[in-house]
Amino acid sequence: MREPGQAKGQALPDHGVSLGEAFRVWLRVAALSFGGPAGQIAVMHRILVEEKRWISEGRFLHALNYCMLLPGPEAQQLATYVGWLMHRTLGGIMAGGLFILPGIVAIMGLSWVYALYGKIGIVAALFFGLKAAVLAIVLEAVVRIGRRALKNRILIGIAAAAFVAIFFLGAPFPLIILAAAVIGFVGARAGLPQFEAGGHGADAQDGDNLLGEHRPAHATPSTGRSVRVAAIWLALWLVPVLALLLILGRNDVFSQIAIFFSKMAMVTFGGAYAVLAYVAQQAVETYGWLQPGEMLDGLGMAETTPGPLIMVLQFVGFMAAFRDAGSLPPLLAGTLGGLLATWVTFTPCFLWIFLGAPYIEVLRGNKALSGALTAITAAVVGVILNLAVWFGIHTIFGRVRAMEWGPLDFDMPEWKSVDEWALLLAGAAVIAMFRFKIGMLPTLAATSIAGVILYWAGMIA
Repeated sequence: MREPGQAKGQALPDHGVSLGEAFRVWLRVAALSFGGPAGQIAVMHRILVEEKRWISEGRFLHALNYCMLLPGPEAQQLATYVGWLMHRTLGGIMAGGLFILPGIVAIMGLSWVYALYGKIGIVAALFFGLKAAVLAIVLEAVVRIGRRALKNRILIGIAAAAFVAIFFLGAPFPLIILAAAVIGFVGARAGLPQFEAGGHGADAQDGDNLLGEHRPAHATPSTGRSVRVAAIWLALWLVPVLALLLILGRNDVFSQIAIFFSKMAMVTFGGAYAVLAYVAQQAVETYGWLQPGEMLDGLGMAETTPGPLIMVLQFVGFMAAFRDAGSLPPLLAGTLGGLLATWVTFTPCFLWIFLGAPYIEVLRGNKALSGALTAITAAVVGVILNLAVWFGIHTIFGRVRAMEWGPLDFDMPEWKSVDEWALLLAGAAVIAMFRFKIGMLPTLAATSIAGVILYWAGMIA
């Protein structure tokens, strides 16, 4: 579509970066997008801000703040946002699409291998070792984000309250995020210093970038443009969902995948770590698509491949359809299920950016918005801690029972069912990453190899 302020036939803004050059840069970003959102954002910052100088430090952080407020993977949405700033809608589609393409291909290939060979001893042993490192990686994410986000006692209290609410009380994740946003918004409006974003001053060379500090013509809010964007992207997202419901019925696995992951697309605040505990519980306990340990296997795949960690949802969709293929060949059904989960997960990400980014450009420097982000980030720390505890329980213990005590409702491990080798590998991974600062990929490789060695030695089945 032609953007407001774009002359007929005008292909580019006046910064001089061609779409071909942008394609090569975004392909490079996609190929290097390992290490979860922190690593992916760092790669983009190095390439876009420091190396290419397409965008200023301040503008980059403003876009990141908005993306962290959205449901969905913030790194992919940040790429879409910057691509849109540089080259309008086509640039956003190119940047956001390339960012997830390597992950789609890699997770699909690994899902085929897992479905065909995952229960064979050596493959199962490899994933046994992988789970231990994934637990260490989630714990490292809690510490890393906590150090950056929890700058005072109020924010620490918000993180603690979020953990208690989701782990012990089963509070809905969107409600926790909404409550944190309101607290941060009100606190910032009241002038409380605890909710100031802080910590990220403008770069000394903010003006030395190709995009400049002015607002491009296509970033000017327009009611007509907003209506067109909403109509197009809502249709791309929801028409396939409605078609499946009408043709196959609500109880068909493909309809269930479309509905469930469409719901997830609206509540995945804080990225993959923050929502995967809920996805795992629903996939295991409500739908029966996965066994508890298999969610960790999928997360291990996402951790070791480029692209957003939320790409693990493609693995969940694959396994769901693979195990309930109906008249289709199982691998074909799994492939379609995985691609369907990916479509309904990521199509809304483009909607949020193309619809909201022009208004966010107008709000650059708004203190109330920054306060809401600050509080949400604190709450996300508590939610990720919940994920770490949930994963730890299901990785290290063989049996877990549900505990209900008044308003409390949580999982309690049976201590005698501890898996000593899982505990040992997880402990080794934690020491490697925290004490010796060994990177994510070497740690994942080492624990996976250790799992295979334990299998060959007859230590695990």
